[in-house]
Amino acid sequence: MSNYPLGLNEADTITSKTGKKLSQITLEEVKRGNVTAEDIKISSDMLRRQGQVAKEADNTQMAANFERAAELVNVPDEVILDMYNRLRPNRSTKKELVLMAQRLLEEYRAPHCAKLVLEAADIYEKRGILL
Repeated sequence: MSNYPLGLNEADTITSKTGKKLSQITLEEVKRGNVTAEDIKISSDMLRRQGQVAKEADNTQMAANFERAAELVNVPDEVILDMYNRLRPNRSTKKELVLMAQRLLEEYRAPHCAKLVLEAADIYEKRGILL
């Protein structure tokens, strides 16, 4: 089993999206201007490690959520916000959701997220909540 909680037991191996180690992200370093907003964003690797902890605890749904989150780390915020809005009921056509899934797959290499969007498109179609 993983050495959970990772933040306490594996702090020396935890890195941010930019590669900065957790031990380098301190209030003193922030005050010195040595830590940026990008430095405090979580990395795909850490999300996958958290997913492994969930999987080892037999929480497969949470593990899948962490996997999708890991895929979204490199997706720009504005794309995520657009996706959130388009996934709301009666906000998109099926074609728009299919194109979104295709973009997630091809442009951002996010197959799990793309699959989720396609599943949502099918469910929305069955429930009559597409444009």
